[in-house]
Amino acid sequence: MSSNLVADAHDLKLRLEWGQPGFTIVDVRDRHTYNYGHITGAIQIPLEDLAQKAKTALHKERHIYVYGASDDQATHAVQILHESGFADVAGIPGGLIAWKNVGGATEGAAA
Repeated sequence: MSSNLVADAHDLKLRLEWGQPGFTIVDVRDRHTYNYGHITGAIQIPLEDLAQKAKTALHKERHIYVYGASDDQATHAVQILHESGFADVAGIPGGLIAWKNVGGATEGAAA
């Protein structure tokens, strides 16, 4: 099993700008917080539902980037996904704030 990885928000933004396919961004915050603002294109799966929903909502062949309300929440989500058989998972340190700081696109009520 690979160790917990982290992905710099700037590097992820560059991947999007270069049109590199094959990855999914998962927001593990609650629905209300997600609706208020999230990374453009991120899918929302609450942390408490992640283990159950990951197998049907996510593809094991894709790179998965995860962020939450805190780095601890993202780290926990990475651990859950690893335990569910997803090998290529990374947390995004700083989450949505880090993403906004590098000029990443967001959607939602506050975007």
